[in-house]
Amino acid sequence: MPNQPYRLLAVYYDQFFEAHRAWLEGARRKILGHILPRTSIACDLACGTGTTALVLARRGIKMSGVDASTSMCRIARKKARRAGVNVQVLHADMRNFRLPEPVDLVTCEFDALNHVPRKQDLDRVAQAVARALRPGGHFFFDVNTRRAFKKFWPSTWWGERPGVAVCMHGGYDRHRDKGWSDVELFIRKGKLWQRARERVEEVAWTGAEIRRSLRSAGFDKIRAWDEAPFVRGEWKLPAGCRTIYLARKAT
Repeated sequence: MPNQPYRLLAVYYDQFFEAHRAWLEGARRKILGHILPRTSIACDLACGTGTTALVLARRGIKMSGVDASTSMCRIARKKARRAGVNVQVLHADMRNFRLPEPVDLVTCEFDALNHVPRKQDLDRVAQAVARALRPGGHFFFDVNTRRAFKKFWPSTWWGERPGVAVCMHGGYDRHRDKGWSDVELFIRKGKLWQRARERVEEVAWTGAEIRRSLRSAGFDKIRAWDEAPFVRGEWKLPAGCRTIYLARKAT
């Protein structure tokens, strides 16, 4: 059976990874501070469990979310209903998604863009995002760099929550320029534990490759920030491991 990342991991994603959202929210507030007040309609690409989409929807922005994982989409819809927030969640691939109307802003956070299968897919994503944006609209995203895959992914991480434990062991494949992580989930079922496995892979790009794809898709103003200064809390991020981009579609 082919690997289906974020099928089971999606169910427990918020329990293990939502704490990392704090620094991204700080970066979003600072970098998009002058853009969000002028944003009336937006899309969160690879929206996951819908956290960012809900945050922006609470600001009064008409939000949609797009994700390739049916599990993530189901959870995002449930969270939106529970929060009483209107978010349209679409099950679609970030390489060829289409929105019902042009938007002012597309976000793609927490290294979600790295999840495309091949390096050349970046061109397709950039083109799909440009198609979704109105002229003058913005694309805000962050990516893991090759340094992050080399430095952090060849390691083992273990986390426990009531009724579930997760072990992640990964590495970096320099021939494919990809980071990979085998995710082992141990889920309590009554007196027994069920074991499941998913593999997550992410593609690496250089800054030059990202800028080339964006310009080819019709983005003119492209800015970049190292994400390390935004990281707060116990987990420290060395410089050069993750980069935030803001690109404007040409008018």
